[in-house]
Amino acid sequence: MSNNNQENQINQPVGEERDSRKPNVNDRNLTANPGDRIADQPQSVEEKAKQAAIDNVPDITGDNITVPTYFVVDEPDGEKKALHHVKDAEEISDVIREARVDENGNRVWW
Repeated sequence: MSNNNQENQINQPVGEERDSRKPNVNDRNLTANPGDRIADQPQSVEEKAKQAAIDNVPDITGDNITVPTYFVVDEPDGEKKALHHVKDAEEISDVIREARVDENGNRVWW
């Protein structure tokens, strides 16, 4: 490798020790938004429904948006369930996909 290539190379500290650690996001305060944190104590669906991860801030278009910390969905048994917008993102996507399928299982595009 030439000197010029060595000067432009970025070395990042990556090793088994670093990769094997599982940081506790709440303990280390690693979240970008305070609303991403999950409460240490159990909360009701109603309490979770009132929380905002991002409240009245401009998005990329300049529109002010609010992003809920939890998305409340109806379970098949009629119960309500609060899905965390980060931790349960895959399940939220599944719920959205199900909502866009007709009674025959065909995807509905609007």
